[in-house]
Amino acid sequence: MLYIKALHICFMVAWFAGLFYLPRLFVYHAMSSDEVSNARFKIMERKLYYFITPFMLITTALGLWMLYAYAWNAYKATGWLHIKLVLVTLLIGYHFYCGKLVKDFAADKNTHSHVFYRWLNELPVLILFAVVILVVAKPF
Repeated sequence: MLYIKALHICFMVAWFAGLFYLPRLFVYHAMSSDEVSNARFKIMERKLYYFITPFMLITTALGLWMLYAYAWNAYKATGWLHIKLVLVTLLIGYHFYCGKLVKDFAADKNTHSHVFYRWLNELPVLILFAVVILVVAKPF
């Protein structure tokens, strides 16, 4: 089970790297005005999104495996696990929302400013901090 946990952490780190970078691409894309940059950002966003999606799926599958194998029975009465699961669900929703934004940019239908994307970029950071603190400290 330790190997499953190690792989879960490795894929989670790879997924988060993409989640940190994708909204940053949105910031630059929203600020771009020339067609060459616009086309380049569309390619970068699409490739990055489809590159990190398997990391999300593997991270989720490994997490569910650990939850089923031992974590649920060991921690089902604790509050931290339930909050972690809610935060992970929000993060998966964030991932798919970023996919929608990739499609919006690809269709030249972006309606947000670079400031919106700068704020959006902070959400996975906050979730990461909260989840790590919950898992390591198990405060309640």
